[in-house]
Amino acid sequence: MAAETDVVIAQDLVRLFPGRTKNTPEVRALDSLTMNIRAGELTALVGPDGAGKTTFQRLIAGLYAPSSGSLTVLGTDVSTDPQAVQNRISYMPQRFGLYDDLSVQENLDLYADLHGVDQQTRKERFERLLTITDLTRFTDRPAGKLSGGMKQKLGLACTLVRSPDLLLLDEPSVGVDPLSRRDLWKIIEQLVQDEQLSVIISTAYMDEAERCAQVYVMYQGRILAQGTPDELRKKADGLTWQATPPDGMKARSLQARLLENRQHVIDAVPKGDTVRFICQSDSDESLARGHHATRRDAELEDGFMVLLHQAQHQDEQVASRPVKADMVSAQESAETENKPVIVVRDLVRKFGDFTAVASTSFEVRRGEIFGLLGPNGAGKTTTFRMLCGLLPATSGHLEVAGMNLRTARAKARARIGYVSQKFALYGNLTVRENLTFFGGAYGLSGKHLAQQIETSLAQFSLDPDAISVELPGGFKQRLSMAAALLHEPEIVFLDEPTSGIDPLARRAFWYTIGELANKGITVIVTTHFMEEAEYCDRIAIQDAGKMLALGTPREVRQKAGLEHAADMNTAFIAIVENARAKEHKKEAKA
Repeated sequence: MAAETDVVIAQDLVRLFPGRTKNTPEVRALDSLTMNIRAGELTALVGPDGAGKTTFQRLIAGLYAPSSGSLTVLGTDVSTDPQAVQNRISYMPQRFGLYDDLSVQENLDLYADLHGVDQQTRKERFERLLTITDLTRFTDRPAGKLSGGMKQKLGLACTLVRSPDLLLLDEPSVGVDPLSRRDLWKIIEQLVQDEQLSVIISTAYMDEAERCAQVYVMYQGRILAQGTPDELRKKADGLTWQATPPDGMKARSLQARLLENRQHVIDAVPKGDTVRFICQSDSDESLARGHHATRRDAELEDGFMVLLHQAQHQDEQVASRPVKADMVSAQESAETENKPVIVVRDLVRKFGDFTAVASTSFEVRRGEIFGLLGPNGAGKTTTFRMLCGLLPATSGHLEVAGMNLRTARAKARARIGYVSQKFALYGNLTVRENLTFFGGAYGLSGKHLAQQIETSLAQFSLDPDAISVELPGGFKQRLSMAAALLHEPEIVFLDEPTSGIDPLARRAFWYTIGELANKGITVIVTTHFMEEAEYCDRIAIQDAGKMLALGTPREVRQKAGLEHAADMNTAFIAIVENARAKEHKKEAKA
């Protein structure tokens, strides 16, 4: 029997969507889902792409009607009276509707008007929201000119212009840097504590789920497991190990070797100078010892990966991993890997009086994975766009694939591949039609194009007849990668390629990136997942247009004064905050 304090009660909840055509079956987004969510707590929904997290939140918000089953929110049957529920909740979708040409204050006023918030209430509410989001100084700034992290904070403030009984957040920290993500969570936790607010949040970050009182693991529209983070962590007890790669071996190479052992290994991921992995059972100790591994404490993400593995095994599915790319010979790699394919010298980019990138210099070698990191608004996207030939530099020297981008930008672009953060292919076309179109745009035709398409479909486990817009997030990114690689480029630019996709899809994606580097392809990547910095051979951290750190992940952790046991997330925050503190002192003296 449900407790009176349950804010959401779902019983045998089903949501069906029609198939793409008359001959295709209905899509079962939620499959007899049953759960009770308690009031006054932070509750997390986690699961792979397509698990039903967003669909469930939209049902709670009264935006969808159940196909069958029952759903009670705040004591009201949503099917009977969705408006009564909507009057008491606030919902922040993944793409919150800010108006870029309106100021911060005008956006807040607009949402207060829409919700009928009286003048006295909104005055008190605005003051509190602007303070906790640290947006007080920016009330006159147009929303379109805010950084990604500031936009997310403004979106949260607009969602909370009235005090709701239930707050729904659909992956609120996707696309924001670790500093902004930390600030967002301070706000959320403060609201829960001060207002006893009930919050249901879907997230791709397991460290965020660890902050919640209850975690629900969803898979194919149903609940795999639920409990506290500690209860779910215990699903991996006795199965977790860490190994240090032998001298001369990269961590990602050891990771790939472990992942290929599907019979005994569930998961493997680089962390610091080690590789953390999960064995299938406690009887696999001999395999772990063979890699000179030592036991480590299980974390929530380990329990999550074990649960997904068990579910796929029961469904007779195997987590799809891209096929192994043909590797270049060791001799060829040794001869060419130290040759720079990107040379940046004193690069500057100004927009009027504003300097977005200030005198940046670095080189990237063939076959290297090079990471560009930085807070939102740090200048890394501007640097990235200049490297791709999409934006001219104000001054400085920029050479890509042996060509000067000032004089041969079109020729250089023909030798690179680009995957944008947002899905940029044609959503109404099938997977095959998109690949055919982009292959033709790269100058491929006939048998060569057909062969490249078939190879890509197999490598990325793509359904050629699937409508592109209907693909889950992880598969959209696979399609984007497949399109970018059709013409076999020398350099691949990846702009936050795993933003918003789950840990399982991220592993498969980075496995592919590692194989590209092994093949001799140079990879330039931006990311806000600091764990992904560990896959890179070298990383650069920028802020306010300036280079703060450049080197291997270990060298960057050393620069932060956190060489031992520190994760990259902690090192990143320390480096950025130390640099900002020094800049503030300099400005104060001036």
